[in-house]
Amino acid sequence: MTALEAVLLTIITASTPLLLAAVGELVVERSGVLNLGVEGMMVMGAVSGFAAAYTTGSAAAGIAAAIGAGIAMSLLFGFLTQTLVTNQVATGLALTLFGLGLSGLIGEPFTGLPGVKLSPVHIPGLSDLPFVGPVLFGHDVLVYASIAITVLAARVLARTRIGLVIRATGDNHHSAHALGYNVIAVRYACIAFGGACAGLAGGYLSLAYTTQWIENMTAGRGWVALALVVFATWAPRRVAVGAYLFGTVWIMGLYAQGIGLGIPPQLLASLPYLVTIAALILISGNRALTKVNTPACIGRPFVPDR
Repeated sequence: MTALEAVLLTIITASTPLLLAAVGELVVERSGVLNLGVEGMMVMGAVSGFAAAYTTGSAAAGIAAAIGAGIAMSLLFGFLTQTLVTNQVATGLALTLFGLGLSGLIGEPFTGLPGVKLSPVHIPGLSDLPFVGPVLFGHDVLVYASIAITVLAARVLARTRIGLVIRATGDNHHSAHALGYNVIAVRYACIAFGGACAGLAGGYLSLAYTTQWIENMTAGRGWVALALVVFATWAPRRVAVGAYLFGTVWIMGLYAQGIGLGIPPQLLASLPYLVTIAALILISGNRALTKVNTPACIGRPFVPDR
């Protein structure tokens, strides 16, 4: 029971940054914008969160800095793609490269230093229950925040006027503009939300998952989050399922290495990415499924009539 408890706790911890980053990117893409810079925003959130927490001694300051860094990076992307109307794919890739390089420069003085760990939330009575308590009620605030953000995003997109406007700008930005909605403003807001979620995901890595700064510590999680959005066919609930599924694969690979199954560690380390590729192939083969929620204007620039 103790071993199972430890595995479940680790799976939840590994899945949380994937869920945060994927939900943020899902909202961005539902507005019609394709931001491939999730990895760069995550790593900037990780280094900013660690640096702020280490300097101030406060995990809350680290969370705020991680969110701020993610938003700043996303607004840079927004300015280039929405105001200057640059190519979204090229700009997103450039944002990732920029974030990886800048984070290495900022984080060099903090490499190897002990970090400030985000404390778990203790719920009297519930957290003390055997097995169920630690697994469900013994996590830090960002684990619960990731679930709350996912539920909120699903509700807003499906049942509110704001969600309808977001979906309208993603499905037909010219019609949304003709109805009087400010397409650029809506997309800026969604881009900032996606950046905040990506920065928070990166901050979680350096404040809760490892509590230290390691260069390029996101290790491709931003790309997995991008794949999760397609895997979930732009549906928040499926994003949550996919995030925990991919987190399970990630941890099971590490667990298999630990117990010595005789499988090459390089193969086990590549397992999450192989599963990502396989999932994308399966999803892309079902055209009816991919067309259900796919924003028709995703990646297409919009220039309002002058």
